[in-house]
Amino acid sequence: MKKVNSATLQTIEAKCVEVEASFTNGLPSFTIVGLASNIIQESKDRVKSALLSNEYKFPAKKITINLSPSEIQKSGTHFDLPIALLIALYETKAIFDDFFILGELSLDGKIKDSSHIFAIVLSLVKQNLLKNILVCKESAKKLANIPNINIYSVDTLSEAIEFFTFNNKEEKLFKIANLPYKKLTILKKDYFYMNKYENDFKEIRGQNYAIQAALIAAAGNHNILFEGSAGCGKSMISKRLSYIMPPMSLNEILEKAKLQALEYKPIEFYPVRVFRNPHHTATKSSIFGGGSGNSAKIGEIALSNGGILFFDELPHFSKNTLEALREPLEDYKILISRVNNKIEYETKFLFIGAMNPCPCGNLLSTTKECRCNDIEIQRYKNKLSEPLLDRIDLYVTMLEANLKDKAIYSSKVLHEKVINAFCMQMRRGQKDLNGKLSDKDIKKFITLDDKCEELLHTASKNYALSFRSINKVIKVARTIADLEEQEQITTSSILTALSYRKR
Repeated sequence: MKKVNSATLQTIEAKCVEVEASFTNGLPSFTIVGLASNIIQESKDRVKSALLSNEYKFPAKKITINLSPSEIQKSGTHFDLPIALLIALYETKAIFDDFFILGELSLDGKIKDSSHIFAIVLSLVKQNLLKNILVCKESAKKLANIPNINIYSVDTLSEAIEFFTFNNKEEKLFKIANLPYKKLTILKKDYFYMNKYENDFKEIRGQNYAIQAALIAAAGNHNILFEGSAGCGKSMISKRLSYIMPPMSLNEILEKAKLQALEYKPIEFYPVRVFRNPHHTATKSSIFGGGSGNSAKIGEIALSNGGILFFDELPHFSKNTLEALREPLEDYKILISRVNNKIEYETKFLFIGAMNPCPCGNLLSTTKECRCNDIEIQRYKNKLSEPLLDRIDLYVTMLEANLKDKAIYSSKVLHEKVINAFCMQMRRGQKDLNGKLSDKDIKKFITLDDKCEELLHTASKNYALSFRSINKVIKVARTIADLEEQEQITTSSILTALSYRKR
């Protein structure tokens, strides 16, 4: 009996799978066992056609392929290649060693990439389970950005058979790629960023107060809520924030690519953070994830990890959706529990909300008359509960734009400030940006002098601030000090942070 290492994807994490083959006397048959999905069952015809098309004999034996462990549901077309190799080399002394083999076969024996291969390999590398892998060249180009693995590539089934038959493995070694972007090295760790801005802040007129708040949000990964009349620039500012976000580590870039692969989108390795903006009619399961077992699907919450989640027209989202946001905004993770399994996702995203001041949107307008009565306005605002608003770091009221206003900032200038603040945070030894620091990390990385402590105590009594609110004020103040390149938080930073709290 021969066996080959492969893997399957369970939601977003990979599980190792041993592909075993036995050949016994009896009526010729070809069976795949071990909770194989219909996609894998179809591989029998692809494998047989690929072998016969390349003049390899298909054994007249009773062939049984087992995918172990048998209790795990398996899926994916990438099992074609390991199955074909076991059958083609069953009479030889070929040894597959510690190689993981992944690849889909065409009917003529060409090896193709599949959507799950990148996510599987990245997950296995993070679990320290994979060192050597054999894939097609199309897959190798994507995997070349993953460090600390040996990638071997072949184009056809015949080349894969020769790879394990003859001693020519080094010829098939694929070169590791280097990301062609600007790079920072802080405490021996590399971070990448770009200076291209498809949407630039210089296109926004005026709104100095809102842009300053957006700068603080980007520099420290703080949640922010914009309130203002329609057309004042809430969405414009929000959509430009992803271009001035802090640099990304290689792990963050790879995780972003992994989520793109799981969403069946083209994989990109740009160091620009993801921007997700679901419509307010989106279902709760599409935002938080749904399904069960191997068919569980990730939602917008998980897909926006490390980037931005933007809810436009915030009060129009369902009450259940808004209240369910409280856990990921507080704990930076979300647990989806199902009968068969439990799935946990990281949710360290920057949350942006945008809303009108009233149902008609004209309450703050100086040129248009508001058509809403007090009851309608109160009902509209009551859709946002106090516990949810307490998780918002920065609350910004925006006035109407004036045609005489001029652009104040460009994305390039703002991005340079964000990068400087990012460097200060990382040099302190922080693993997370200020906005996502835990209570323990706040005590470790943020210190306040007596004047700041007294000011916070007074503000806490006057504005009835909760413990969570106080911590958010401290974290925002730390980011403001970082933007001003100050090692110590001042009372001015505290006052500015308090000015952004909703009262």
